[in-house]
Amino acid sequence: MRTNYLAVVVCAIAYWVLGALWYAVLFSKPWMALEGAPAAQSGNMNPILPYVITFVLNLLIAFVLAQVCAWRNANTAARGAAIGVLLWIGIVGPITFTTNMYEMRPMALFAINNFYPLVGLCLMGAILGGWTKKTSFGG
Repeated sequence: MRTNYLAVVVCAIAYWVLGALWYAVLFSKPWMALEGAPAAQSGNMNPILPYVITFVLNLLIAFVLAQVCAWRNANTAARGAAIGVLLWIGIVGPITFTTNMYEMRPMALFAINNFYPLVGLCLMGAILGGWTKKTSFGG
């Protein structure tokens, strides 16, 4: 199994940008209201470190997803996306739903926080599956 490291980096960037759009543009107001996180509390955070850590973790997610895609021979965007969805349905969704349920958090918050990785895994899987290296100069 060969890993396409450039595709892994592109996936990490795509997931990072998706997160920015998801939480800062699409769902900013309802997410902040449901989380109950005051702006003053977020003002105490290091402004750069969470973004750097998130990107490094996105690289890890993309790398592992690349390994699963290679293992399952996901050599099309549709197959890669399907693997991303399957991983969310079988692992991410149930784990995070259980936590959400025991913490008695609103379902809307679960949807905002956890449909982001669903879309992200699908997007990264599509990139990984669709990005095939050319085996020869002409084709």
